Order: sequence, then C-alpha cells, then structure tokens
Amino acid sequence: MKTARAWKLGGIRDFQMMAGYRQQRPHLKRPIWIIAFVTFFIIFLTGVYVYPSGSGSLASCYFFSGRGCTMLEQLPATPTRELTDAENIAQVVFKEILNKPPVHSKNPKVAFMFLTPGNLPFENLWEKFFHGHEDRFSVYVHASSEKPMHVSRYFVGRDIRSEKVAWGRISMLDAEKRLLAHALLDPDNQQFVLLSDSCIPLHNFDYVYNYLMYTNVSYVDCFEDPGPHGNGRYSEHMLPEVEKKDFRKGSQ
Repeated sequence: MKTARAWKLGGIRDFQMMAGYRQQRPHLKRPIWIIAFVTFFIIFLTGVYVYPSGSGSLASCYFFSGRGCTMLEQLPATPTRELTDAENIAQVVFKEILNKPPVHSKNPKVAFMFLTPGNLPFENLWEKFFHGHEDRFSVYVHASSEKPMHVSRYFVGRDIRSEKVAWGRISMLDAEKRLLAHALLDPDNQQFVLLSDSCIPLHNFDYVYNYLMYTNVSYVDCFEDPGPHGNGRYSEHMLPEVEKKDFRKGSQ
C-alpha cells in the first residue's frame, strides 16, 4: 500500500512537470517569429529603397525617398500669400539674421521708424534734417488710422503695412515690431530709432549719426514721474514683482 501510494504521488508530480513543460513550449517559439518578422521587414525596406518604383505612391516617396522617386519633385508649388506679422518677424529672425554671418556694412545707416496715426506734422522739418545725407539713413512709416499725405520726398513710398493701434495696448507693441521687422530687412541698417509723429530733431544729422554709430549701448526712455500720469498709475496688483519705489514711466 505504501509503495502504491508513493507511486501515485510520484505520478502526479510527473504529470504536473509534463504539463508545465507543455505550457512552456509555445513561449519558446515566440522569439523565432519575432526574428523572422523583423528580418522580413528589413528586407522589404531595403528593396523599396534600392529598387523604387518610378510611379510609386506619394506615401512611399515621402517615407523612403528612393533615388528613382520623382513624385515629390512634381508637386505643385505653394501659392504665395501675404505673410502675417508673426510669420514676417520669424522670417526675418531665422532667415535674415540667424543664418547669416555678422554684417560689416560699408555704408552703415540709421533706420528712422515713425509710428503715427496719420500725417506727420513735422515732415518738412525732417526733410531739412535728412537733406544731403541720403545714403546714411532709411525711413519707415507705420500709419495706424489713415494713409498719410507726404510732402517730403524722403517719406514717399516708405509706408509699411499698418493696422489699428490703441495707445497703451499690445497693438502698439505689435506695430513697433512690424516697423523693426521691415527695417531689419536692410542689412545696412545698423542703428534703429523709434519716433512718434510729435518727435523733432534737436541736433543736426551728423551729430545724431556719429553719436549713434560710435556707441555700444541702447537707449530706453525711462524716468520717474511723480505726477498722476507717472507714478500715479502704479497699482498694488503689480506686487510683489514690481514695488512702488521701482516703478518708472517710459515709452514703448
């Protein structure tokens, strides 16, 4: 009886081991199928690249770009359209500035960028300022409300595409960036001056030109104004980033 019982227990164990062996056998086949699939896929990609079809699909040309694939060359050209402000600025930054070596202009110029709602009331005064220095400056005009009627030859044809501008709003900053983007297209422009319709020159052209060309700093209009239109505009919502003692008035 003991012998029979021992055989019976042993048989159960042997049966469990055989069952476990049978369950493990399918797992041993999986790596073989994976290797076969990967090998077939590599052969397929190699064949498509080395022996492409001249009339293959656009998808195969796009992904594999074989030597005999000409479909991408036959695609119609993208129609031209007017660029947005963001696209225009990005084009200037990436194509006209970052991809070019530093420009050492033989004829450095100052770009005068006028931000005005319409006509420039002191245009005649600016004409006297520019006279005789035609090769050392550029003029750009952004008229936000109405197309200006120019009386000076230095301003004719210098208007850029303009949009409505609200004082103190982000639209004013957009207009300034629009002016700067157009001025940067001329590699000879080395210094940039932002002006309003009420600005006038206080010195002659040579003084301003030499002062700007031989300086290595930028000038920003920023000063303390104790009146209601200066420090009176401070708001406690600016805390903690901006304290009242650090608040200043400045031009955009």
